[in-house]
Parts: sequence; C-alpha cells; structure tokens
Amino acid sequence: MTASKSAVEAAGAMPAATASSAQAKTVRVWDPFVRIFHWSLVSLFALAFVTGDESEWLHIRIGYAIAALVALRIVWGFVGTRHARFRDFVRSPREIATYAGQALRFRAPRHLGHNPAGGAMVVALLVMIAGIAATGIAMTTDAFWGSKWVEDLHEGFVYTAIGLIVLHVAGVVFSSLEHGENLVRAMITGRKRAP
Repeated sequence: MTASKSAVEAAGAMPAATASSAQAKTVRVWDPFVRIFHWSLVSLFALAFVTGDESEWLHIRIGYAIAALVALRIVWGFVGTRHARFRDFVRSPREIATYAGQALRFRAPRHLGHNPAGGAMVVALLVMIAGIAATGIAMTTDAFWGSKWVEDLHEGFVYTAIGLIVLHVAGVVFSSLEHGENLVRAMITGRKRAP
C-alpha cells in the first residue's frame, strides 16, 4: 500500500485525504449561475463583437441572448446567493476610492466576494452591456432603423465596454497577485481560499 501511495504522489495525483483537506481549506463563493453567467457573457460578447459586421442575423440573436443574460443577472442580484447579491458588493464611491488607494499601496484587505473596486466594475459592465443591448434592439425597430445616432451610441457603448473589460482583467490580475489567489480559477471552480 505504501508503494502504491508513493506512485500516486509521484504521478502528481492527490491522495484522497489530501484532496479533502484541500477542499476543507476553501469555501464556495460563486454559485453555478454566477459562473455560467460570467463565462457565457465573455463568450457571447466576443462572438457578438466578431460577428458585428459579418453576420447581422447571428449578431442580433447573440445580442438578444446577452440581453436575456443581463436581465437574469440583475434579478439574481436581488434574489441570488450571498455573494451574488448587489447588497454584498455595491459600495459607496468613498469606499471604492479608499479601497483603490489601499490596493495601490498593496494594503487592500482581501474580500471573499467582490472587493469594492470589483463590485463597481460589475455594476459598470452590467450598465454598459445593458446599454449595448438596448441600443442594438432599438436599431431593429421601425423607429430607429438606420438611425445614425443610435448606431454611434451602440458602438460607443461597445468600445467603452471593451475598455472596462481591459481594466477588469488588469484588476483581476493585480488582485490575484496582491492576495496570492487565482481569481480566474475561483470563477471556474466557485471556490476561494477560506478566510
């Protein structure tokens, strides 16, 4: 039994006792809906961006799927699990500024859910993507079909969202390094290091 245990460890597999010990050192933070929403939105946004000028039919359907996802996420922000709720991560501008200052000095406290800056980014991205969806839907109506200002607003929202996404990714990398925690993996597994 000792030889087989050594072989398992040499192969890089974790023994059952170690695996359950590692599981005990983490806590579930992100529920399945939040994780599916996040990665679905990432995929659909990228696909919508790529298909914008190539396939109007596909682009419109992706836009409706994104609008439905955002609507569901807003509802989940009121009725979902603890860390998915807006009341858990929406903070005042003062709290956000204080946290950002602490982070720049590498003294920001670790948060199990979204930190104040991350919470602000969630809200900003939801607002921006809702704006993209609303203007996209408007362009399919008789009232705004071919309207240049609606199209310009739609594109402005898209490029602003891309800027926010770049900031979001930078913030995830920065926070991961600051706290020694892989936040991308946490959004895949739903688990983070226990406090």
